[in-house]
Amino acid sequence: MATLTIPPVLSSPRDDAMHLYKAFKGFGCDSAAVINILAHRDSSQRALIENEYKLMYSETLTKRLSSELSGDLKKAVLLWMPDPARRDAMILRDALTTDIDLKAATEVICSRTPSQLQHLKQLYHALHGGYLEHDLQAQTSGDHGELLLAYLSTPRSEGVEVDRRMVDLDAKSLFKAGEKRLGTDEKTFRMIFSGRSRAHLAAVSSAYHSTYGSTLKKAVKGETSGYFEDALVTILQCAENPGKYFAKVLHRAMKGLGTNDKTLIRVIVTRTEIDMQYIKAEYHKNHHKTLNDAVHSETSGHYRTFLLSLLGPNHR
Repeated sequence: MATLTIPPVLSSPRDDAMHLYKAFKGFGCDSAAVINILAHRDSSQRALIENEYKLMYSETLTKRLSSELSGDLKKAVLLWMPDPARRDAMILRDALTTDIDLKAATEVICSRTPSQLQHLKQLYHALHGGYLEHDLQAQTSGDHGELLLAYLSTPRSEGVEVDRRMVDLDAKSLFKAGEKRLGTDEKTFRMIFSGRSRAHLAAVSSAYHSTYGSTLKKAVKGETSGYFEDALVTILQCAENPGKYFAKVLHRAMKGLGTNDKTLIRVIVTRTEIDMQYIKAEYHKNHHKTLNDAVHSETSGHYRTFLLSLLGPNHR
């Protein structure tokens, strides 16, 4: 089947909608043409294409994509279509009500900024009629549930300024709550990790290391476990270096026998328009191979082509 080559900048949303319709016509779908268009359009361009498609053909593009594509390619393309906040709302709704996945829910909530979370909560309610907090309460428990709820509702600065005195006090409080005592004071960990800005928490981590000789991450891992540990580590690592955190998540998804395609799709699709260049750099630095090469060796067919198109050039 001949594949349409669409110049990314020159075609209008209307042209793209027409080319997609052509790709769907006839026997079988021209998946390569679909990828060639959609993988090279940003969030606002995809929204315009969806609008044009509906006006021209009286059906929704996502519904047509859902019936034309299959397998992991279908999952990846359908997750790629919405804007970031709507996509996060979809991931969380699925992780909390359909295909229960508390690791995915924890990753999404604990790696987003306060303004992203605010927008996400509003959209979640608008799209699903229920409150994100209620669905979280129904599926989580204990320190993990309390931390996620606090992280969702506590206002935090997104600026870079920090109060050195508060930083030192927090480092001391965390040491007292964990490594210094028998047992763990989880409430202190919850309060500091949910109530402090990323810049502040990164400074606390640095102060903790220079004062006590061990890392805050090591303390968290030694003092906590399960989903609560996952949440704390995600918050901490995203405060220090989100690119490094997501490079690690991707590496784990592809390590060993078999690939966790759900995680692979979620992370690549959600980070492509945010910080993928940093993730790729961290992946190469820590694993001595490019992320593109790793994805290439773990995937195949049109699914592979789509993910590699999102990742962009393979810089070594």
